[in-house]
Amino acid sequence: MNKFSIKDVLKKNVMAIALFVIYVFFTIMTGGNMFTSSNVSSLIDQNAYVFILGVGMLMCMLTGGNIDLSVGSFVCFMGAVAGVFSVIKHVNTPLTLFLVLVVGIIYGAILGFLIAYLRIPPWIATLAGYLAFRGLGTQILITVSETSAISNFPDSFLKIFSGKIFESAYGTVNIPCIVLGVLGSVAVVVLNITSRQKKVKKGYQADPMWFVIVKSLLIVAVIMVIFVQLSFDGGLPVVVLWIIAVLVIYGIITEKTTIGRHFMTVGGNAETARLSGINNKLIMFAAYLNMAVLTVLAALIVTARFGSANAFAGQNFELDAISACIVGGVSAYGGSGTVVGMVIGAALIGVINQGMSLMSVDQDWIKIVKGLVLLAAVVFEILSKKGNKRQ
Repeated sequence: MNKFSIKDVLKKNVMAIALFVIYVFFTIMTGGNMFTSSNVSSLIDQNAYVFILGVGMLMCMLTGGNIDLSVGSFVCFMGAVAGVFSVIKHVNTPLTLFLVLVVGIIYGAILGFLIAYLRIPPWIATLAGYLAFRGLGTQILITVSETSAISNFPDSFLKIFSGKIFESAYGTVNIPCIVLGVLGSVAVVVLNITSRQKKVKKGYQADPMWFVIVKSLLIVAVIMVIFVQLSFDGGLPVVVLWIIAVLVIYGIITEKTTIGRHFMTVGGNAETARLSGINNKLIMFAAYLNMAVLTVLAALIVTARFGSANAFAGQNFELDAISACIVGGVSAYGGSGTVVGMVIGAALIGVINQGMSLMSVDQDWIKIVKGLVLLAAVVFEILSKKGNKRQ
């Protein structure tokens, strides 16, 4: 049984530490603008799709490093479909959401079948979607709108995926936002302590109580800083609730359920998984069906944020989702990765984007930096695995 080591803790949390350092760096370089309430809120709004798509990409990558290249184009296509139903055909919002979800499920089922049962390589099947849905979505928009965009979505649609909860005046403290932050903080502390107690009771290795308390306090500090800043920006964005819901659900699935362990097992060793009775094909099918459903949610969030569906929506979204997973420690070979790690990776990519934009850095240099960060994350993963094998 390995003993508790601060060195191991730092090694496991190197990306979280990097995120903190980089955020502080940009805060200093922008004269504090990075830390204003409006920029904290926009950081979440602008990167909401990365968190949503990142979760879906995580589930795909767990099955053996597989990815979905079609998500960005599918976001464009689903935005166009939502616009046709809601704006052009004047279908009521609940029915529009249902129809859009049905379309997403149909695509996910077809894609999952092609990959899992016909054994078409995922990158080929999803590359086809990458090409087809961008063209199809653009053609739909051109056909129904002279401006290649559909706007004027009804408020009933927009309020579900954008706006703020219990909105208040900018610069004043939004009490409901603070209360939600406190409740979230309490939940984190309770979960961390009870999780340790369960490990101790079962005889498993557990971190010292002092470390659990320190870790909990650090997380609480981050939560409260974010929620206090959001409270000064008029309240809690609706999209935050969508993000939290997705992260909590999939965090439980990957860490606490049998199906989550099956995803890990298939990615770790597909043959061993098959011999142990796991239906590998069903797991692969579920991964891509799940990815399609989450892509529908991301499309609705993006469409509501801009108030329109356009032909440029979703560009490079697939690359952002993959980058978030890799930077967050999800194995490029499958079998390992966590929702928390993906969140850290997504936040790191978002901070780099926003920080360099506030510094008026050219977009080409931003891409260069993101590419180097992605490469560094992969190199770190490989070196860490070699170090563990030597030990």
